[in-house]
Amino acid sequence: MKFVIIGRDGPDGATRRPLHRPAHLKRLEVLAKEGRLILAGPFTDQSGSLVVIEADSLAEAEAFAQEDPYTVHGVFQQTEVHPFKQVLPEDTPNR
Repeated sequence: MKFVIIGRDGPDGATRRPLHRPAHLKRLEVLAKEGRLILAGPFTDQSGSLVVIEADSLAEAEAFAQEDPYTVHGVFQQTEVHPFKQVLPEDTPNR
């Protein structure tokens, strides 16, 4: 099942982001190698980031969001996790 994670940057997000980016990306790369990362990236208005992942449950997706280095170290002031149904482009069996 797919989940959207929206991370909203806190007031010190821009300052903290470069410090914790390597650990954040390393964690996402693990999901990518497992075929469970759909997409990820920052909003260009510098308000936060969007991550779409495959997870077995909402609880698993929420735990992933809460354990992210950006959340742990205060880059993200708030995270939202929502179940997501991909309509277009059509989902493939691997996803």
